[in-house]
Amino acid sequence: MDTTVNGERTTVTPTPDTTAAETLRDELGLTGAKVACGQGVCGTCTVLLDGAPAASCLLPSTALEGRSVTTVEGLGGDHPVQRAFAAHDAMQCGYCTPGFVVEAAAFTERWRAEHGDTAPTRADIADALAGHLCRCGAYEGIYAAVTAACTGAFDTDTGVEPTRAEAVAKATGRARFTTDVRPDGCWEAVVVRARVPHAVIGRLDTGGAVHVDLLPADRTVRYTGQPVVAVAAPTLAAARAAADAVEIEYIERDAVLDTGTALRPGSPTVYADAAERGAAPSSSEGVTVPGRWDGNLRGPLSLGLRRGTAVRRINDAHRKGDDRLFAAEFSTAVQAHTALEPHACVARWDDDGLHLHVSTQTVTGVAKEAAKHWGLAPDRVHVSAHHVGGGFGAKAGLGTETIAAAELARSAGAPVRLVFDRSAELTDAGNRPGTRTRIAMLADAEGRLSALSIDTWGDGGVSVGSAVAAMGMLIYGRAPRRVRDYDVVTNRPPGRPFRGPGGAPMAWALEQAVDEIAVRLGEDPIALRQRWDGNPKRQALYAQAAALPLWRDRERGPRTGRFRRGVGVAAANWPYLLDPSAEIELVVEDGQVVARTATQDIGTGIRTVITRILRAELELDADQVRVDTGDSGPVPGTGSFGSRTTTSLGPATTEAARELASLLRGGAASGGPPSREALKAAEGLRATGQRKRDRRGFITPVPRSSEIALGRGMAGAVHIMEVEVDTLLGSVRPLRCWAGVASGRIYAEVPARNQAVGGVVQGIGYALYEQRVTDPATGTVLNDNLEDYRLPGIGDVPEVDVYFHEQGWEHVPGGGVGLGEVSTVGVSASVANAVRDAVGWRPLDLPIRPDRLLEGIR
Repeated sequence: MDTTVNGERTTVTPTPDTTAAETLRDELGLTGAKVACGQGVCGTCTVLLDGAPAASCLLPSTALEGRSVTTVEGLGGDHPVQRAFAAHDAMQCGYCTPGFVVEAAAFTERWRAEHGDTAPTRADIADALAGHLCRCGAYEGIYAAVTAACTGAFDTDTGVEPTRAEAVAKATGRARFTTDVRPDGCWEAVVVRARVPHAVIGRLDTGGAVHVDLLPADRTVRYTGQPVVAVAAPTLAAARAAADAVEIEYIERDAVLDTGTALRPGSPTVYADAAERGAAPSSSEGVTVPGRWDGNLRGPLSLGLRRGTAVRRINDAHRKGDDRLFAAEFSTAVQAHTALEPHACVARWDDDGLHLHVSTQTVTGVAKEAAKHWGLAPDRVHVSAHHVGGGFGAKAGLGTETIAAAELARSAGAPVRLVFDRSAELTDAGNRPGTRTRIAMLADAEGRLSALSIDTWGDGGVSVGSAVAAMGMLIYGRAPRRVRDYDVVTNRPPGRPFRGPGGAPMAWALEQAVDEIAVRLGEDPIALRQRWDGNPKRQALYAQAAALPLWRDRERGPRTGRFRRGVGVAAANWPYLLDPSAEIELVVEDGQVVARTATQDIGTGIRTVITRILRAELELDADQVRVDTGDSGPVPGTGSFGSRTTTSLGPATTEAARELASLLRGGAASGGPPSREALKAAEGLRATGQRKRDRRGFITPVPRSSEIALGRGMAGAVHIMEVEVDTLLGSVRPLRCWAGVASGRIYAEVPARNQAVGGVVQGIGYALYEQRVTDPATGTVLNDNLEDYRLPGIGDVPEVDVYFHEQGWEHVPGGGVGLGEVSTVGVSASVANAVRDAVGWRPLDLPIRPDRLLEGIR
């Protein structure tokens, strides 16, 4: 079949059921177009077909015959939109970027032909890019980039350096993700998953296919969608056929598919004994504290300050009908991670050991776990993750995709590639557990916080580790309080840590309770928080927030009419975590300073941070620095979770740069920047930097080799959100947001702002749209696609203004801590408080669906 691809006549030989995306990617090696949803919903696979945007994942390859196709690679790398995306940081992980670029290029050319070099409105851009999703939430940069390209600002090379080290690679489609890796002779693998929620597996017949058994030792499946076996074949079609031919005998057991049923006396148990309970997966990012069990109920994990006093005061206030007591039950839905790059691994064995390309948040962690799992020496495991298409907490550790691909590669004697489809990603690749939280908050006659009680029941499916109520210990002073966490296990897929684990569902309840107390006291909600909250960093944010016109000039009192606007506020905090073992090595190679560390950039910008530190410390030009990340090896890096990457590697990079500068100067105390000739003459010179200890040390006593420590202090945030509520249709539209973040020094401002805005976008998704739905009879995830599982699109997000408070972390090397988690924790509560302000009804259940809102305001 003949077609024209990127201006060249090309002959391709697809099979009848091959999509255009598969032909472009697999046969022609044009991997810029990604396949994330397979339904034409997310836009990652967009190409131009005879000049018009088309979803190549839906387009049969036969439709390409005689047509002209342009992929992101065919835009040449110097298209105004590509330049604008690089300059305006219109990306994070970059997995969606090629699709956005192609669509934006078509829109820009069409717009300028019709309107000249004028700027489109946000609504114009949102309409044009409505078929595209960015799970990272980089929409503000995309708006700015498309606007600039439409005005002609990037028709020529402006000389402006990209704001992100890998921006050009992502905007041109050259960045290679795990799903783009396909070695010669690579086989494909497919996972066969359980079709029932609870059963012992009897006969398992794979029909002679190359396979690996993925069942636990007790041969029990405990949720629909649990991996049973993986099969591999030389082609994906053959692997799918082999998977369809697998025969599984299910010896079914009774199942519990909702938390209400799970808690009833006499209900079937998910875990029958202590051994089974001990093997339960954890949804906690930290260590799972042991707890007692009663059937399907685990807990409580109880913490507090003067717990008896708190309970007595609340009970007394309840008996008296004290209006200063607010008590309510809040709930949050299960939220799926669903990064646009699905979980994926390409594995191969050779004389050098095991090689793994993995979409992971921790190359070092995967390498260590793989060495232990297969009994290999550490230097015989090689893990790569050069670009990672999002993770949000779901891609930490040795997962099904890696174990299965490696075992199958050994059996097949060939590389094996395993990529989850979107159904698997939304079913079994990670979710933030749902919660039910009972909160009671009491103010005294002087308006001080008098007592607080929080009980949370985590809904993490077969997983345990709820640590939601515990977050209530970390904010609003030392008033008496009792907090208790429970897990209710069911035969549904397990949860995983999700950006701000525990924090977001806690803020949903706690920050609404604080607002309700402010209403009852007749006090400004920011002023109340200023009185209750002793954290000096958040105090600085409150002062900024209170002076904003968005807050100061907001409408007061009851509102009428169909469309009603409201403004809400919420505060948040997050523990300061770091990796004391993080190192970075600098080597002079071919006149460049090359930085290497075993970490990975999942879109949070660590390449950019390292690059900027080296250029500033050594006074180097852009072409004199290269940062190699994403490979395991002898220089330990850090995982990209817990908001610890930058605060761990930033100071280590500074130390290494200063050591290298001293070596280049021959030990002299001062001197100018190294000349290009001096760098060329210093070939092979190297220096290593390690993250120094904080002044006053850490809260947790840890050895130098420890990969995680708890530092002193809490990062803080304050979000103010303006929404418009449609009281006829029940919809909520966020209009404007102010995001104040107190995390100290900002190493790279534009990517940091991008992260903070992305946190707002994900918080809005949590508040308004995202909710995993399971079949009450079978436990099957019903919205296992991006058509039915709703993510915020570019038209759903408000204009966001980000403010950074950079003081207060002088005891930390480098002066800054992470901001990824704290920038999203309080967002959903700020939306809820804005809705309450607009219509007088307080949302208790998340998401704030139209049906719930309409019922509430009737």
